Amino acid sequence: MEEIWIIGVGHFGFIAFQRLSKAVKDRHFVLVDPVEENLLKCAGPTTTLEISDGVKFLERHLKTGRKPDWIIPALPVHLAAEWILLHLGPTRLRRVPLPSELDRQVPNPIRGCEGNLYVSHADFKCPADCDEPQDICSITRKTRYQNMYDFLLNLSIKPLNSLNIRSYQLGPGIGGYRAEQLFEMKTTIEQTTGPVLLSTACCCHGVITALERL
Repeated sequence: MEEIWIIGVGHFGFIAFQRLSKAVKDRHFVLVDPVEENLLKCAGPTTTLEISDGVKFLERHLKTGRKPDWIIPALPVHLAAEWILLHLGPTRLRRVPLPSELDRQVPNPIRGCEGNLYVSHADFKCPADCDEPQDICSITRKTRYQNMYDFLLNLSIKPLNSLNIRSYQLGPGIGGYRAEQLFEMKTTIEQTTGPVLLSTACCCHGVITALERL
């Protein structure tokens, strides 16, 4: 049976659960949110409900011997970056400010209050049920010349190394990644000298965090 962890069960996490649970019946969902009321809307025989901070839950339960098939980040933080920061600890890894020139190199940048940079090929609000068609935008019907995950991986801002975790579309408007991708990225960061730009991105959107090993 396929197991999917949805980290954050607010508006987008709840939509992800509804759509994915209806699409395929042979799935089990682990739903994580600090607000019990959010979780109770999803109670049922196919769900395990966890009242917890999403990042802390991932740190406690994501092990090489216990890995879900998919992780869906649906909370207002850069989950991959926060998990790696918590996993390696403050004596081995820290967040550093994003360089100001980064804003001029990426499309439609928005700085978040937590220090991340959000980017998008779209300068408009995308539909919540976008099916992410290959090579074109579902709204403008214009060609997408480069996927965001490739674009961010190829960013060149010395001395930062660009690293990316690709988010795969699991359903209309729903993105997620494999647990193995997180473990592989943690190992890569441990072996990388100097600061890094860590991004998570799908074809059209992404989030960037700057990290540095100590």
